[in-house]
Amino acid sequence: MKDLVVGIDSSTQSAKAIAWTKSGELVAEGRSPIELHNPRLYWFEQNSRDWWDSCRVALQQLTARVKPERIAAISISNQRETVAFVNHDGEDVRPAMVWLDERSRQQVDELASRIGADVIHDITGRPVDITPVLYRLVWLKENEPEAFELTQLFTDVQAYLVYHLSGQWKTGWFSADPMGYFDIRKKEYSPTLLNYLGLAATRFPEPLAPGTKIGSVTKQAARLTGLLPETAIFAGGGDGQCAALGTNCITSDQAYINLGTAVVSGVWSPQCLNKKAWRTEISPTGEGYILETCLRSGAFLINWFVDQFLPGNRGEKDFFKKLEQQAQDIPIGSDGLITLPYWSGVMNPHWNPNGRGCFIGLSGGHTPAHLYRSILEGMCLDQAQATTGVEKEAGLRVKRFIALGGGASSPLWTRMLADSTGKDVAISDTVEASALGAATIAAYGAGWFESFNEAAAAMSGKTRLVKPDPKTRQTWDELLAIYGRLFPDNEETFNALIKFAVKSSKEMGK
Repeated sequence: MKDLVVGIDSSTQSAKAIAWTKSGELVAEGRSPIELHNPRLYWFEQNSRDWWDSCRVALQQLTARVKPERIAAISISNQRETVAFVNHDGEDVRPAMVWLDERSRQQVDELASRIGADVIHDITGRPVDITPVLYRLVWLKENEPEAFELTQLFTDVQAYLVYHLSGQWKTGWFSADPMGYFDIRKKEYSPTLLNYLGLAATRFPEPLAPGTKIGSVTKQAARLTGLLPETAIFAGGGDGQCAALGTNCITSDQAYINLGTAVVSGVWSPQCLNKKAWRTEISPTGEGYILETCLRSGAFLINWFVDQFLPGNRGEKDFFKKLEQQAQDIPIGSDGLITLPYWSGVMNPHWNPNGRGCFIGLSGGHTPAHLYRSILEGMCLDQAQATTGVEKEAGLRVKRFIALGGGASSPLWTRMLADSTGKDVAISDTVEASALGAATIAAYGAGWFESFNEAAAAMSGKTRLVKPDPKTRQTWDELLAIYGRLFPDNEETFNALIKFAVKSSKEMGK
């Protein structure tokens, strides 16, 4: 009896293969880490072969725990804005460039000038920014021309895994969309942008609508993974949009918020609206769009702070519980300390990769608990600013957030999020919303449901609610007004510091 679907989530740090029932119950899983490399200042790379090896191991673990005969179909959620460069044989020409990579600063300015920032934004739904792959391809062409020419296929993570599972270089619309050279209205690679690159559409995986069958597991892949040959594979997509489906956030009155490595929030819109308050993406249902905001430094910033400045091991039981107990007794505003959490540049609403983080207001009376609380407050204030911008520019009203990711288990973080935004925060009972979203696509593709809406309603999990405290509203609003001035007041300094750092790095030969 085929009573399970599998959602594969190939993220920046690991691959997970999770089996789910028709009602969204997690039955079994497998997971395997993926190594991230930082060979030079602003460079972040992975070996794309590691994506497949990690996925293969995760599937082996899964099929050792559930009979593969029970699996009806699979679909993939993937880290976005990450690109692999492969030759005719599917082998790496060079390491893959990961979404964290910032080497293409010069190319961002170059394309904005030559093609036009507004033109790029209108085609792709993404303001000109360092994150999309488009600019890294220009960097490759200019700096590693031999690798550029040897690359037969510039591929996203999903297509790479689909190839190893099925032998087909195919992907989903909303895996191709985040790459930055996809026309989100026409659902095709943009001739305007590909012409600039000097590339034909055949140099990229074939993009298909969500839920379309894009392959079947080959006999070779079956031997390597434990899956049955001919198991159906349906087009999935980017992890952010998959999370929207996994939390049933496919209406305009509620937004998902992933409190993960980055803080990513999105709300569904029936129209393609392009503003600098968000980046516009294709919906995981293929109908409508997701208006998404992103703070690149989320749990990454918390872990950085803890690893650099606090004794002990954050992996120990109750480590964060004790830290939060100390931080929750500190008043809103952290006794005059505020954090601008742009450790990895800033996307919405400023779109400046030179943005950097800072603690402002430090004094001898501040403790590590103050800094920890201030970091959480800074991230929540940034989300409050972002959500207000989306509501104002898009003309919609978000009633509540569906919180997921590791940070959703933090009572202090979710309490601050509710109070700072004035929104209800419903905490999802699964931290694996992206994998669940991929599984929801597989369930729809397998014919278990008539529509994506029906599938998402049936499979998305239960939530518990955190409501905002109205007594703190004025205090948070006052703090938000201060926060809103921090980046504009310091942007010139950030730009100068990055220019200095790049020059200094070159002089030292790094």
